[in-house]
Amino acid sequence: MKLVKKFTQSAALVATMAMSHSAMANDAMDLDALLKTLQQGKIAQSQENQEREKAFQARQSEQLQMLRSAEQTRNAKLQESERLETAFEDNEVKLAQLSDTLQNRMGTLKELFGVLQQVAGDSSNKFATSVVSAELQGRDTFMDELAQQMGSTSKLASIEDIEQVWFELQREMTEQGKVSRFNTEVIVAGGAKESKEVLRVGAFNLVADGKYLEYNNVTNTLSELTRQPVARYTSSAAELQQAKDGFVQFALDPTGGSILGLLVQAPDTEERVHQGGTVGYVILAVGALALIIALERFISLMLIGGKIRRQLKDKVARDDNPLGRVMKVKDQYPDVAHDTLELKLSEAILREMPKITRNLTLIKIISVVAPLLGLLGTVTGMINTFQAITLFGTGDPKLMAGGISQALVTTVLGLVVAIPTVFLYTLLNTRSKNLLLILQEQSAGLIAERSEKGA
Repeated sequence: MKLVKKFTQSAALVATMAMSHSAMANDAMDLDALLKTLQQGKIAQSQENQEREKAFQARQSEQLQMLRSAEQTRNAKLQESERLETAFEDNEVKLAQLSDTLQNRMGTLKELFGVLQQVAGDSSNKFATSVVSAELQGRDTFMDELAQQMGSTSKLASIEDIEQVWFELQREMTEQGKVSRFNTEVIVAGGAKESKEVLRVGAFNLVADGKYLEYNNVTNTLSELTRQPVARYTSSAAELQQAKDGFVQFALDPTGGSILGLLVQAPDTEERVHQGGTVGYVILAVGALALIIALERFISLMLIGGKIRRQLKDKVARDDNPLGRVMKVKDQYPDVAHDTLELKLSEAILREMPKITRNLTLIKIISVVAPLLGLLGTVTGMINTFQAITLFGTGDPKLMAGGISQALVTTVLGLVVAIPTVFLYTLLNTRSKNLLLILQEQSAGLIAERSEKGA
């Protein structure tokens, strides 16, 4: 009420000031008119304030009624909360009692169900990666669901569930000892899916069209290995798939394909050669050059040796062989002394020597240079390895594998070229010396013959 009175007084003062300003603006209005106007405004303000007080009092009663209703609702909720809290505590006690009763009644069955849960979980992982699942799919799903159900709820496994676990374990053991055939889709090398007859060898390998397959337990698909093993393994796989009965030799992978997957990832001979890099290619080129030269020398010396042997059986000297050309020196100088003839024969042998020993020195040089080139590749590969260690550290061994491979492969290539080249040089050098020895021997005979005639 005090607030209403203050508001009324303030409004009257404002109205007075406004009317005073209006009176000053209008010179025609006198003081009596102003007094009368103020009295009328006061009466109007009083009536309006009374109406506002009545409306406020009416709303105040309504607010009080709403307050009482809210307090009643709050009290009801508090009572409901107390009732629910009491019921919750009672249920907690009952649940604890029932849990104790369940544990006591389970007795030794608790250990049984614990073992069953563990067996189901282990079997689920085993079935998921087993090669048998390529033919018998969905077994791991049942085992996984059973293990999760027994671990997350108090529901016990039924007799049917226990028998199903036993059945799946027995079937897994039985199928591991069988060679089975079944038709399914196989992802070939190009990425397309083709329906093929797949041969499953126990829990070890899968074969289709003489090629080894890989089972992906995530997508439950079969795909051909991107790289097949060597021919002796694929040929035995083809024979096994074509066989109807009897025994066939076959290489088994006891890990179900893991060892085979690692085996096919190993680089073959061609890939190892490419790991040698530029130095490896140079070593191979030098080795090929040495082989070509050695082959040419071997054929030439064999032909020259055959002609010399034929000349040894013939007394008439011919120009198609070194021995015949040396023997013709005697006929060219029939009257010279034996010491002069010796010099002429030595000269003739010296002329034949380059033809017999041609390119043998180059083969010897290659046999020495090849291991040096291998050493060069080794040093280069180790430099690359140390650079990788400097940049990336030693956390990932694959970063260092390239340099180490180059270092070792070039060393191997150098030795592979050098060792046979040494043998080839020794063989060809010995053969050429034997031919020269024949020329020297025949030359000494001619000198002895001329000396006897001179005496």
